[in-house]
Order: sequence, then structure tokens, then C-alpha cells
Amino acid sequence: MNLDIAPGPPDDRVEPFDVEQVSTRRKRQPLYAARKKVFPKRAEGRFRRFKWIVMLITLGVYCVSPWIRWYRGPYAPDQAILVDLASRRFFFFFIEIWPQEFYYVAGLLLMAGFGLFLVTSAVGRAWCGYACPQTVWVDLILAVEHAIEGDRNARIKLDAAPWTLDKIVKRVAKHSIWLLIGAATGGAWIFYFADARSLASALFKGEAPAVAYATVAVLTSATYILGGLMREQVCTFMCPWPRIQGAMLDENSLVVTYNDWRGEPHSRHAKKAQASGRLVGDCVDCNACVAVCPMGIDIRNGQQMECITCALCIDACDGVMDKLAKPRALVSYATLSEYAGNVILATDGGKNVVQPNLVRNADGSFVEGIRHFNCWVIFRPRVLFYAAIWASIGIAMLVHLALRERLALNVVHDRNPQYVLDSDGSIRNGYTLRVLNMVPMPRRIGIRLEGLDGATMKIPEFSKAEGRRFTIEADPDAATTFKVFVTRQAKAAAVSGFRFVIEDENHSDQATYHAAFNTPGAPK
Repeated sequence: MNLDIAPGPPDDRVEPFDVEQVSTRRKRQPLYAARKKVFPKRAEGRFRRFKWIVMLITLGVYCVSPWIRWYRGPYAPDQAILVDLASRRFFFFFIEIWPQEFYYVAGLLLMAGFGLFLVTSAVGRAWCGYACPQTVWVDLILAVEHAIEGDRNARIKLDAAPWTLDKIVKRVAKHSIWLLIGAATGGAWIFYFADARSLASALFKGEAPAVAYATVAVLTSATYILGGLMREQVCTFMCPWPRIQGAMLDENSLVVTYNDWRGEPHSRHAKKAQASGRLVGDCVDCNACVAVCPMGIDIRNGQQMECITCALCIDACDGVMDKLAKPRALVSYATLSEYAGNVILATDGGKNVVQPNLVRNADGSFVEGIRHFNCWVIFRPRVLFYAAIWASIGIAMLVHLALRERLALNVVHDRNPQYVLDSDGSIRNGYTLRVLNMVPMPRRIGIRLEGLDGATMKIPEFSKAEGRRFTIEADPDAATTFKVFVTRQAKAAAVSGFRFVIEDENHSDQATYHAAFNTPGAPK
């Protein structure tokens, strides 16, 4: 459709927008942008020390756990933590989980989920900053890089330098150790799925199953690529939690915060500015917080999705404040409500920009109205709600573990034929019984009929006799399957329901199964 519009002078009443076309046919945005390398500086301080402790504990638990022994008797494995895929069982010290008890694993997953909600609501992304496997392994890999190539400036200089023998030696050594870390990661993982001692011996002799070598290779590659090469990109682009955490935070959640109400206006020449009569904040624009950040962000720009709340910027800033003889906590853990209250005070209710004289006394101390962290803010209804759910799931699982039966019975009625008429006029039904002995010791199990008066049973595998009660030997940690024939006279009362009852000889465990006895003319 053609529209004929007469040209004319522009309408001065409409102001044009200052905008540039971003995605056009003549100017396409690149589908891939190369990673800008981050060279974090080594931080020193209480949070860095805490991260070292967490790293040592988590890596120690991960690598040492498969080697811990736990005696369960001569009929069960003595590895404390073992996922026995061949027998379809999971061992955790004194706890043994069978496939039909998978709801315990579901309970653990629920506890992990609510535990993550609980921690995030209380102290922000503490999981990401301290205990996440990506964070732990990157910390270890960065420690190796720092030991071989030096601190931040040395690494930047080496990265930009031409390839010399010294650079090649350092890079080969660094990447070789990264690969060894990856191999140790995969090696520790496979030891959870088989006897660690036997598998380790077979692994080094070249006699282990192919799937073991494949698993080690995959995890070695994953650790090397994700922890050594991608690093912060995993947290920013691959992990969904940064995008979910916003729903878990509220105005009373602790997060790493730049307190601009005392830091602004920042200046690199604070003494000259003060001498000229200008008011300046505590921030000297040294960028120490940016230099130590493993994510390469500036915390002074406020809360960002990339921030993992590792608090290394707090250590860096505290070190600078100590040198300048100023109070610490220019960057600190703070809640949004606390921060907002101080900003209102520093801006005179939002009427002006931050005024340092509004939060400082003449002697440099903070005015009385400044809000500081109060640990009781953590214990609020939302956090207590998550804690109650988390504890309830844990208690329910512990109670069920303590009270669960370690003897189970499954019965399958023969389908073809459903009954047999004997020559003496009696009716016989066949059943397949599966007795599950869930303890690592053999047991003598009594089996009896309840109900169905006048009926008898026969177990051909164990006895040729007929009766209403028998005793069988149940294998340890195994299912014992056998055939049972129940016979009843045709003239007996028309009762079709009865029970198989099994019980160990110590009367500590019992299981019952309600079965049906089929007769001619009975509904099927």
C-alpha cells in the first residue's frame, strides 16, 4: 500500500530520541564474544583464611571418605560409604539403603534444597562463595597458578609476554598440575562405587573396568575445563542459581555491600581534596576490591548477578582502611534494610547526594543514628520457616530409619493356572514368595499361614511335608525366592482371603502379606 505524504518542515514539538540501531542488516552483533581474562590478586584476611579452611575440609572429605572402613560383618562390604550398583544398595556407615527405600534419597535432596534456601535467605550466596564445588576447585587451581606464575601483576605480564622457554615451562607445569587435580577428582569419585582398595590396585594395573577409565577421563576433562579454563564463566553463564537466588533474598538477607553512604564521594587524592575544603568519603578509588575479585566485578556498582559473595573484596578493602587508619567495613556484609537506613541518613532523606559530614562527628566517629549489623536479624520468620521444614524432614527420616523393619515379603500369585483341582477334590493355589533379609547376617525365618482354616502349605525346595508353619534360611543382605503351594479342601467354608506371615527367630522383625485363594466360580 502506498501512502502519499507531502513533505514539510519538521515539527518542533516532537523531540527526537538519542538512540542507535543495535541489530540491523548492516550491523550485526557477534554471536560469540571472547572471554576477557581475569587475573585475581591474592587476598589476605579473615574471609580468605575461612575459605582456605572450607576448601581443606571439603576436599578432605571428598578424597578421604571412600577409604574409611566400617565393619558390618563378614557378609557385607566394609567400606563406610559405598554405592553398590551391582547389588543396588547404598551404604553410609551404619545405614543401608535398598532400592525400594529410595525415598530416603528423595528426603536428602529435599533437605539439600531447603538447606540452600535457608542459607541464602540468611547469609546470601554463602554456598556459592565458600562451599560450591566450582568455587572450591577454582580456589585450588588459582593457588597452583599463583605458586607457579606469581601474583596478579606477574601473571598479567607473563600472559602478554612472547613465548619463551621460561613461559613454556611455567605453562606446561601449571596445566600439568591442573590435569593431575582433574584426575584426582575423577579418581576419588569412582572409589565411591566400588571397593576403593581393590579398584585402586586394578586401576593402576590397567585391569579396572572400561567404565572406570571413562569416568576418570570425563571428570578430569570437566575439572580442567570448568575450573581451569572457564572459571567465572561457569558461575555467570552456566549455573542457574544466580538467577534463582533473587527470589530467596529479602531486605534482611546478609550480602556483601559497598557502603557508599560513607565511601562517597570517592577520591584518589583525599588529602588534597580535604585541603581544598571539599568533602570526600573513605573510598580512595584504589580498586583493591576489583583486583581480588575472582569474578572480575566491581562491588561498588552494587549487587550484581555475578557476585558469589566470597567476601574477598572485604578483606582487600579492610587492608586498605588499616593502612589509612580508617574504620574497617567500607565493604562489608550488610542487609538491605540496614544499608537503606544509612543512605537515608547520609543523603538527608534522599534530598541530596551522599554527604560525609552527615554520618561523621567532628572527631571522625560515626553519628549515633548509623545502623550496624545485628545478628538477631538473621532469626526472622522466613529463615525460621525454612529451618523448621529442613529439621522436620531430617527428624522424620531419622525416626523412620530407627523404626523401619529389616524384613520384607513380596508374594506373586500364579496366573496360569490360577488354581488346580486335585484328584482328592482339594484345591491348590501356587505362589512365589520373595523374602528380603535386609541385614548383613543370615537369619532363620519362620513362615506361617494365618486364616484359611484347614489349609496347608508345601515348600518343595525345603521340605516334602505339608503344614501351616515352616522355617527357612534367609541369605544375608539378599532376597530368597521360593515356591509355595497352598492346598485346601473344596468343601471348606468359602473364605478366599488369608495372610502369609514371616518372622525371624528372635521375633525382632515381622512382615505380613494379604493374599487371595482362588477357587472355581470365585471372581477373578
